[in-house]
Amino acid sequence: MTITVKALMQECGVAFGTSGARGLVTAMTDRVCYGYTAGFLGHMADEGEFAPGTAVALAGDLRPSSPRILAACARAVRDCGGVPVFCGYVPTPALALYAFARGIPSLMVTGSHIPADRNGIKFYRSAGEVLKADEAGMSRQEVDLDRGRFDAAGMLIEPEALPPVTDVETAYVQRYIDHFGAGALAGKRIGVYQHSAVGRDVLAQILTELGAEIELLGRSEVFVPVDTEAIRPEDVALARQWAAEFGFDAIVSTDGDSDRPLIADETGKWLRGDVLGIRCAGGLGATSVVTPVSSNSAVEASGRFARVVRTRIGSPYVISAMDAELAAGSPLVVGYEANGGFLLGSAVAGKTGTTVALPTRDAVLPMLMVLTADAPGVSAQLASLPQRYTFSDRVVPFPPEASARLFGELTAGDEAAQLARQTTLFGSFAGAAEAIDLTDGVRARFAGGNVIHLRGSGNAPELRCYTEGGSEAEAAALNAAATRAVKALLGLD
Repeated sequence: MTITVKALMQECGVAFGTSGARGLVTAMTDRVCYGYTAGFLGHMADEGEFAPGTAVALAGDLRPSSPRILAACARAVRDCGGVPVFCGYVPTPALALYAFARGIPSLMVTGSHIPADRNGIKFYRSAGEVLKADEAGMSRQEVDLDRGRFDAAGMLIEPEALPPVTDVETAYVQRYIDHFGAGALAGKRIGVYQHSAVGRDVLAQILTELGAEIELLGRSEVFVPVDTEAIRPEDVALARQWAAEFGFDAIVSTDGDSDRPLIADETGKWLRGDVLGIRCAGGLGATSVVTPVSSNSAVEASGRFARVVRTRIGSPYVISAMDAELAAGSPLVVGYEANGGFLLGSAVAGKTGTTVALPTRDAVLPMLMVLTADAPGVSAQLASLPQRYTFSDRVVPFPPEASARLFGELTAGDEAAQLARQTTLFGSFAGAAEAIDLTDGVRARFAGGNVIHLRGSGNAPELRCYTEGGSEAEAAALNAAATRAVKALLGLD
């Protein structure tokens, strides 16, 4: 049976696009995962990056469903004529570093930060992430889903055995030892919140080899959905508790596939990812910084960078803009997202040589740039930045029809009408709307500099609300008031 990837997506309901595939584990059958992998490789063949005999690197996170999905993907690689190279259960950037160095396609089975009843597959070209320009090419691929391979439930009749593990972690660890130098963290006491992050042990190894004294915290054999943009209240409380108990210089962690960082200061206060990005970009001496429109405006207010480029939300948009900056001749290009994932677009000098570019989300580099800085503490580094504070939350559930109505109302008419609508909706607590940005969702700036940014989720029935204010409390209060106003408008109370 031959079917296009687009038709398969419509049939199964598992979203498939630039960021890969993501959906409920029950919907991500072997047949679906096989078909999507075959479609990706078909597009890579059209692009001259895959042919019979080409190696394809695979890895996964620690969700219970990941081994089964990996096996289905490996079977698709083999049936398409490729050679599956299983890299184990490792951080996404460790897989990417290995694959990019060898110029081969790769895929990561992970749902990132979402709950364990869901999973996903991230696809990578031979030298970088799949971008928006690839989406149509992947969707139109025809894949052979021979019914003889799958049972009535869409599972492989003869499950694929994964190959022996190929080590990719050693090179990933060495990357940071070479960049920062042995002993760079000597005298530092750092807590490592491990939970179920796939990189929990490799992160501990990196910190130890750099000379830090570490304490392992909160390890879990049950998957914990840690979201670096929407930190759970229990994780906020845990960090405060651990900081008080152990007297750490910092606490570090990552999300499920360990490509997004979390770092807390000496008091146990978690840093926002976009603030961490500013610190890392400054430490590297970046000339061009690319970040989504939702990130903290302190990056411009700091005056540290020759160019700051704003994009839509999502690493493919950030990478496309980074490529444009590199093509324009900017000497040192970096990108980061509000979730903290940092993308290194240019090679940079390290302690013992050159650190090659890694244009995909990484969690380790931004954490280490802060931990090795000359400032006396993490909180002191924050104090050196313009005092702008961001906060994000979501409205769940937020049906598609509610999203269509909300954004239809907010974007109707010309700019004056849009500003008037923002003032009507939010003016009682935010003031008059002075500027509006429709780059991704609706982002309005109000009198006094406060920001309210609304955006529908691309992969879940929810509304994202990002706010920015002059204090942490103000940003949080603004967010709560904005979500209440939206729910009142739509009758969702």
